[in-house]
Amino acid sequence: MCRVRSVVGGDGINGAVGERNQYGLTAWDRYRILTTHRTIAMVGLSSNYYNASSFAAIYLDANGYDVIPVNPAQAGKREILGRPVYGSLAEAARDHEIEIVDVFRPSREVPQLAHEAVAVGAKVLWMQLGVISPEGARIAREGGLEVVMDRCCKIEHARFFGGLRTIGLNTGVVTSRLAIRLPKG
Repeated sequence: MCRVRSVVGGDGINGAVGERNQYGLTAWDRYRILTTHRTIAMVGLSSNYYNASSFAAIYLDANGYDVIPVNPAQAGKREILGRPVYGSLAEAARDHEIEIVDVFRPSREVPQLAHEAVAVGAKVLWMQLGVISPEGARIAREGGLEVVMDRCCKIEHARFFGGLRTIGLNTGVVTSRLAIRLPKG
């Protein structure tokens, strides 16, 4: 389907933000994750619409994903994207079946979030660009979760489904199809 050039340091995590590492999975794996799982708990989703997490959430929501805001500082005080904000993954899991835990928090917080993701039965721990935690990845993998690290759900979705090529970026995906919206399923 597509080819990804691999650039990995000796420990698998060195290099610039977004470089490939042993936890990024293959392009096919990321495509499969984004087409299989539809419910994303965004930990650290901001109510500031100029924040990167908000851009990602708005984009994913517009493309058919169920985005669940998780932000302890905002819980119970407001809604984000018209949805209630939860204070923790455990709280969100009472109302939703969480499939992907998308982390917009500092790397030092990931191990605890990985434990929580395992506890709520998530399928994937996805750490955003610049969020790198080998310990968190290990915890998640040992708990049966797939792990994507140092990647953005929005960028990966746009790469696979046409959102980036429409502005002239080389996505590594060759297709004559226009962007497609995934069916809810």
